Amino acid sequence: MTFPHALLDGYGRYLQKGFARHKETHEHLAIYGQKPDVMVISCCDSRVTPEGIFNVGPGELFVLRNVANLVPPFETDAGHHGTSAAIEYAVTALNVKHVVVMGHAKCGGVHAFRENANAPTLKGDFIGRWLKLLEPAAISLACMPVDRIDDPQLAMEYAGVRQSLKNLLTFPFVEQAVADGVLDLHGAWFDIGSGELRVMDPETEAFGEAQPEVLKAAE
Repeated sequence: MTFPHALLDGYGRYLQKGFARHKETHEHLAIYGQKPDVMVISCCDSRVTPEGIFNVGPGELFVLRNVANLVPPFETDAGHHGTSAAIEYAVTALNVKHVVVMGHAKCGGVHAFRENANAPTLKGDFIGRWLKLLEPAAISLACMPVDRIDDPQLAMEYAGVRQSLKNLLTFPFVEQAVADGVLDLHGAWFDIGSGELRVMDPETEAFGEAQPEVLKAAE
């Protein structure tokens, strides 16, 4: 089978432009390793690219992407815990200072959960069980709604981010790092169509439009 031509063409452009522009950075990273301050847990949706949204270069973000940007609760069974392994590495080996859980508009995983919440499983061996991680978020949303919005999809996207932040604190090393003041947890949400980023207030858990300093200065 032929390797996708579009990827090879893109690689050629990357070598000529992107890699050339950051050549010294790449050489430094190759020799000394990575030391990002921020981990971003984002959806694997092809429309959501954390490096692009935050306009960062190589080595600046430690990115984990999965369906619906979910964090499972801490478990020590014999399963294959890829998301948990990435979190452990980021917090205990890289010593990141921030973990950002970023949801997004029109999330297909959240939509699938909402449409199939009462079904035993979604089609497939894995995705249905994975999306069941949203069940506590749905219960919280029904019992104690934080947002006064009429869009159930958006409300569930917000609730999923909140639940993932709660699940992060079930990891002993995350809880300890937060207690020691060396790690901060953040919630965010990105609108694909408008480019708007919303961040979660840690006290109220409400989401509000981000206010970058560069935009404030331009007003």
